[in-house]
Amino acid sequence: MKIVKPFVKWAGGKGNLISQLKNYYPFELENETINKYVEPFVGGGAVLINILQKYDVKEAYAFDINLDLINCYNIIKTDVDSLIKELEKKEKEFLELKDEERQKYFYNIRKEYNSYKIKENEASAKRASEFIFLNRTCFNGLYRVNKNGEFNVPCGKYKNPTICDSKNLKNLSYLIRNVVFQYGDYKKSKRYIDSNTFVYFDPPYRPLSITSGFTSYTKENFNDENQKELANYFKELDEKNAKLMLSNSNPKNINKDDNFFEEIYKGFNINEISAKRMINANAKGRGEISELLITNYKEMKECIQENYIMKKMALN
Repeated sequence: MKIVKPFVKWAGGKGNLISQLKNYYPFELENETINKYVEPFVGGGAVLINILQKYDVKEAYAFDINLDLINCYNIIKTDVDSLIKELEKKEKEFLELKDEERQKYFYNIRKEYNSYKIKENEASAKRASEFIFLNRTCFNGLYRVNKNGEFNVPCGKYKNPTICDSKNLKNLSYLIRNVVFQYGDYKKSKRYIDSNTFVYFDPPYRPLSITSGFTSYTKENFNDENQKELANYFKELDEKNAKLMLSNSNPKNINKDDNFFEEIYKGFNINEISAKRMINANAKGRGEISELLITNYKEMKECIQENYIMKKMALN
């Protein structure tokens, strides 16, 4: 089986959590037929990629309010050879340069990228190559924009970054050939969801502190009111009998009395998983923390029950 990976580094990406998340997938629940998958905040796509490799879903839909990210997915899906050609050129030019020249090359690409926008229904391999180049060569692989929607992450200091992973891009292109990628708010997904659908939400996380928030994937922020609106949408889809799973931060890492998510997701199953905070300016802030995984169904996996029992025993 070919191993396919996300094509971008992404803050909050779920690649390192797949081994835990897959235990909560509802595909193997008794008496359930799930043949459709929907991801309203696709981001780096680690869960989408894992599910497409693991299960035979008949339909898949993915959404994001980052237009350039959606453009990348659609270009990879429909015109991967043009993208690879653009990326190979940038990689060759960049790697031949010395440090100072690399900085100039990076900032020239960033300036060009910020100088124009693409339209919603426009497909641009050039734009996708700039997006991927910046992601692969910028500081910590962050994607961050300012209030004007301009990418503002500085150049990183990688010795030999992989800018064009042509093999992975081709494998990904084949894997996502039947996925529908759409630019838009998560609520745009509603029309595609029914009782045979598994929906996984990976929204911008609620910050654990004033300084830890990272929601600038677009110029809009995602605050507590937005989190509450999302919880209401979760409840709407629950009424459609879709199987729902949602990730978010666990505020109890900082304040054990913070019941924000218990209150807005009252009546649903709130599970905890372990995660490592990978993107943080302070190295001491990269340790293991707890994250929440909220579902509207009971998990059937024995290993989850065992982990729960072992955790309880350890606490006692």
